[in-house]
Amino acid sequence: MTLPVATLFAVLGFTLLAVVVVMATAFTIGTITKKYSVIDAMWGPGFVVIAWVAFAVSAGHGDTLVRWIVVAAVTIWGLRLGGYILLRNHGLPEDGRYIDMLKDVGPTGVIRKVQVPQGLAMWFVSLPVQLAMVLPGPAGWGLWVGVAVWLVGIGFEAIGDAQLAKFKSDPANKGQVMNRGLWRYTRHPNYFGDATLWWGIFLMVSWSWIGWLTILWPAAMTYLIVAKTGKALTEKRMSSSKPGYAEYVETTSGFLPLPPRKK
Repeated sequence: MTLPVATLFAVLGFTLLAVVVVMATAFTIGTITKKYSVIDAMWGPGFVVIAWVAFAVSAGHGDTLVRWIVVAAVTIWGLRLGGYILLRNHGLPEDGRYIDMLKDVGPTGVIRKVQVPQGLAMWFVSLPVQLAMVLPGPAGWGLWVGVAVWLVGIGFEAIGDAQLAKFKSDPANKGQVMNRGLWRYTRHPNYFGDATLWWGIFLMVSWSWIGWLTILWPAAMTYLIVAKTGKALTEKRMSSSKPGYAEYVETTSGFLPLPPRKK
């Protein structure tokens, strides 16, 4: 079977429209609540919207098994992440990262510095998901390698988030640096898990040579997490405000899980 190019372009167009709607919703909520960090909670669910729009538009095309596995993987990840961030940020003031980023900018600046970059990133990173909806089968062994890698990623992200939430819920840990569980081996098990599961989704379409054309998108997600929106901003804030964090940096890997270093 050949790739249904017309259907693929329809998927790309409708998902881009879906991203516009998601970003407009995030902007509206942020304007009303004065908390533009709400976009963090909508990041995961935004991918869920893209996945299901692509699934609906491409009905009748692609490999049925691949389509259902990919849309399920994105849905599980996106809803879990969105729900966790929403509960974590409930009742808290605006995230310090966004205060610094949006200092002295108006609505136009918010759109330019937050909505547009994140919307474009969401659409580009989701290209393996969109392609998965139309790839003609049958799928190869790469699909199951991708599922295994995705499971590692979602496990690191979910377990890391749960460990951090439990740590923060104990008043005795106030002001302390989380360095237990997965956080003993990497300073960012949640970010590592996020990047890993997107490599897993890429591998789910790598059984086709066309799927390999999307390798830049998990690489872009990893770059954003490590150098831009995730690890870099978090560490900048923690280094200046959390006592003991410098010592934690000395002994713990910055991203990949590794045995703790001696001081």
